[in-house]
Amino acid sequence: MLDYNNIPVGLSMALAQNTGALEHFAKMTEAERHSVINKARCVQTKHEMQDLVAGLSDNF
Repeated sequence: MLDYNNIPVGLSMALAQNTGALEHFAKMTEAERHSVINKARCVQTKHEMQDLVAGLSDNF
């Protein structure tokens, strides 16, 4: 089960600003969400995080 307390803060903030991406994230399988979270942990800048989250809403 996904522990929402371990989601990177930057990912949470970026998802909060992009409702389409947030909706898509919520509908993902647990494995897909873990993959996104792991990618988010490697992000170095705010812009990279926004790009990662924008990619989620593009797929929605």
